[in-house]
Amino acid sequence: MNDVTTLAPVMLTDGAVKQLTTIMKNNNIPQDHGLRIGVKGGGCSGFTYILGFDVKQDNDQEFTSNGFRVFMNKSHGIYLLGMEVDFVDGLNNRGFSFNNPNATDSCGCGTSFAA
Repeated sequence: MNDVTTLAPVMLTDGAVKQLTTIMKNNNIPQDHGLRIGVKGGGCSGFTYILGFDVKQDNDQEFTSNGFRVFMNKSHGIYLLGMEVDFVDGLNNRGFSFNNPNATDSCGCGTSFAA
């Protein structure tokens, strides 16, 4: 069954795609892998973001964001719909950032949230 969504529920910025592409090349990530975005329980605000490379699982939604292949567990969409993932490379902060319109609260480090 082909379960590819044309409208991306999560947006990757150009900066995020550039960094993810570099990580894939530097770590020899196989071509059949995509970016897994999700949530898990934990963190100081209730949920923690999942971001890593993986193969598609049976319960995944697959979509393309800014030309990048992305997998997300279907049940995580309620927490992530409309989220933007960026990569920040500044003097005070370096890493992936999550701009999530569904978050009612987030921690100071920006990696966990409440919904």
